[in-house]
Amino acid sequence: MTFGSRLGFLAPRNPGPRREELEPVRRRHPELVARTRRQPTFPRIPDNGPRPMTTKKPLRSQAWFARQDKMGFYYRSWLKNRGFPQDQFDGRPVIGICNTWSELTPCNSHFRTIAEHVRWGILEAGGFPLEFPVMSLGETMLRPTAMLFRNLASMVVEESIRANPLDGVVLLMGCDKTTPALLMGAASVDLPSIGVSGGPMLRGVYKGRPIGSGTNTISMSEQLRSGQITLHEFHEAEASMHRSQGHCMTMGTASTMACMVEALGVGMPGNAAIPAVDARRNLLAREAGRRIVELVRQDVVLSQILTREAFENAIRVNGGIGGSTNAVVHLIAMARRIGVELDLDDWDRLGREVHCLVDLMPSGRFLMEDFFEAGGLPVVVRELAENGLIHKDAMTVNGRTIWENNRNAECWNREVIRTVGAPFKPNGGIAVLKGNLAPDGAVLKPSAASPHLMKHTGRAVVFETIEDLHARINDDALDIDETCIMVLKNCGPKGYPGMAEVGNMPLPPKLLRRGVTDIVRISDARMSGTAYGTVVLHIAPEAAAGGPLALVATGDLITLDVEARSLHLHVNDVELARRRAAWTPPAPHADRGHLKLYVERVLQANDGADFDFLVGKSGAPVARDNH
Repeated sequence: MTFGSRLGFLAPRNPGPRREELEPVRRRHPELVARTRRQPTFPRIPDNGPRPMTTKKPLRSQAWFARQDKMGFYYRSWLKNRGFPQDQFDGRPVIGICNTWSELTPCNSHFRTIAEHVRWGILEAGGFPLEFPVMSLGETMLRPTAMLFRNLASMVVEESIRANPLDGVVLLMGCDKTTPALLMGAASVDLPSIGVSGGPMLRGVYKGRPIGSGTNTISMSEQLRSGQITLHEFHEAEASMHRSQGHCMTMGTASTMACMVEALGVGMPGNAAIPAVDARRNLLAREAGRRIVELVRQDVVLSQILTREAFENAIRVNGGIGGSTNAVVHLIAMARRIGVELDLDDWDRLGREVHCLVDLMPSGRFLMEDFFEAGGLPVVVRELAENGLIHKDAMTVNGRTIWENNRNAECWNREVIRTVGAPFKPNGGIAVLKGNLAPDGAVLKPSAASPHLMKHTGRAVVFETIEDLHARINDDALDIDETCIMVLKNCGPKGYPGMAEVGNMPLPPKLLRRGVTDIVRISDARMSGTAYGTVVLHIAPEAAAGGPLALVATGDLITLDVEARSLHLHVNDVELARRRAAWTPPAPHADRGHLKLYVERVLQANDGADFDFLVGKSGAPVARDNH
């Protein structure tokens, strides 16, 4: 099966018989000639809900451009300064290209090129493309964390779409928080939408062996701290790791979310794994531009793609790929924006029976380029679907069901993508833990954890803040050994505003020098999707909100039991009540601006860490007329 045929738009086109061949037949059987005409390139999406898919209704943009009055003059005339002719305003679908290009977001630095290919596709399909920028979230540069600005960026996306004369939108996303931000914003408006990811970098290579972004950054920084490598070697690895444009080439959050876009059906088939510098990435962008025009003409809005079944498929796929724990907060937030109820219990129920099929860093050995060459996400979807783990009839933006897109997928390297019958790791889904330490839940990624620590009782070594951790972790006098459990507080949505990726705490150098590579770590923070280890994350309620985590003291015993989905603090209720009476909430982080708004209105991790006032679909009304 070719890549083009998987996308559903490059099947060989039949030009039809030549005129002279038809002439003898035309006279005798004109009805046969009609059947030789070329079929439409784009399949029509069948009715999939209460809104008929082929309803002809006025384009939203015509509320701006069809007016023959003062405001119509304004709207058309100011765009004509670009050289657009009058017929561009006469009923062509106006398609927004929502671009997160920024030189401060290295993962998205090639998006000008991708946007141009989307533009050409829109023009070829008879649409009117208009590109617009929105806030770009680069995890590598933004302090304290890009997650602090995910909800803000989603608001910028939502209002940019709502306030402008757009009939549909193509969303360009790459670095991990740009994907949920754009989809959350678009979901709140509910127009026809397609997501186009920027693609992963080429594999890193250092001293003849593959190295992966994030994953080997963490491991090599630990080697530097423990004296196993020199600073010169550290710098050499920096130059060898990120050698092309694109996002992280491990199965980190960026790659995970690109897979989620494809699994949800909101991206074209092949979206997940094509390398950023592969010409087929530009081809996919071009065809997404063509396809969005058809979606507008058929009136296929985002809520008809992002259904409950689509989210269940995505959760299963996340287990199959060994995806990032960050997908949990992002998918819950996205689902609730579109009006689909999704919670932690769904993640545990749907993911518990899914094996990890993909041998990729941080859980395994290979990188996204290898994944693509082995057949990519379509192979994973086919494996899961053939074992009853996928809703086969979930519709996708290319007009076919997810099963139609992937049923003929072939695997070219079974070392990289395993079968359900012989998986890379059993039970690869996200484990949701509950107990008196996490009444509303916490998460752990089994495929990245150490098997011998999946059931463990240890003495807590507590760090009250991230600053406390940094001040003491390198001190050889720290009272800690490999049986202990590191506990980090005040790093959740409110406590470290934005819930930074600090949950995979660095190990003390004195343990690293002894060859210890993992101990249990617990926090209300997040962890980079590229990280690994037996790390319990997203404790809810968080410490800063007065959750039980705030009451843990050094020396307390904690039991982690992943199989039982339990996280228990061995402190009696009387003592916990005494500690609670003595606890005081942390001081406010800010008295103005977005930071103040964030801390006051952000929900807990188990609710997607969205703003409370943004949850729930709000539709796509035309912005109020300015006469």
